[in-house]
Amino acid sequence: MCPECDAPVPLEDGVGRGEVVTCPECNAELEVVGLDPARFVVAPPEEVDWGE
Repeated sequence: MCPECDAPVPLEDGVGRGEVVTCPECNAELEVVGLDPARFVVAPPEEVDWGE
């Protein structure tokens, strides 16, 4: 279930822990933290690399 909108989020075969998936209802980016059962947390925003 999506932690943002409680919609079911299907996992495709081969998706592993730590990967990011998108909620089909609210488009939130979710990090997979558990596989059996599937559990998600809202993925942290990607940090911008300014070439430093």
